[in-house]
Amino acid sequence: TVLSEKPTTFTITVTSEAGENDETVQTTLKFTYREKYPDETPLYEILSQENLDDNDVTDILKLLEQQAEENLGMVMIFTLVSAVQEKLNEIVDQIKTRREEEKKQKEREAEEEEKQRFHGTPVTIENFLNWKAKFDAELLEIKRKKMKEEEQAGKNKLSGKQLFEMDHNLDTSDIQFLEEAGNSVEVDESLFQEMDDLELEDEEDDPDYNPVNLDSD
Repeated sequence: TVLSEKPTTFTITVTSEAGENDETVQTTLKFTYREKYPDETPLYEILSQENLDDNDVTDILKLLEQQAEENLGMVMIFTLVSAVQEKLNEIVDQIKTRREEEKKQKEREAEEEEKQRFHGTPVTIENFLNWKAKFDAELLEIKRKKMKEEEQAGKNKLSGKQLFEMDHNLDTSDIQFLEEAGNSVEVDESLFQEMDDLELEDEEDDPDYNPVNLDSD
């Protein structure tokens, strides 16, 4: 595309061959002839680009500078554009290779993650000792908490004697409870006689008692 004739200025859009999934990279170059061209290099710049990163743009500009110096004194636009064309094809191949490597890397990471899931971490002396120290520390802390809880529970629990010393009415509390509930409690002291006063029949005085025959009367 010719932009002007004095000085001669034009643009050329260069596109790479199709890469993976028909992906291409592209750049539009702008050239301006100097007064003594081709005995002096033309002015050149990149107007636009597609699918190129900053490093690719820098490499293309260096390539143009190198080719222009090598072809000084000869008509060189076709040579410069051809060099850029080859460079874009290389970039497409690099993109394909990079993506394949990224894909393989992800597959390796997924495979390694799967192995870790089923096989766990390999045991070494170092990581076992680290685990053992951590386990012992956790176990000791659990024992300390348990002992502290038991000690606190022992301090809070009062004996029967301590409860009685705190409340002398505990010996009559049951009777008081029943009386408050509306029941009159009377104690028949005659029920509590001396054992000597009770007339208990001696089994040996029973004429029918037979220690051999347990089924006898």
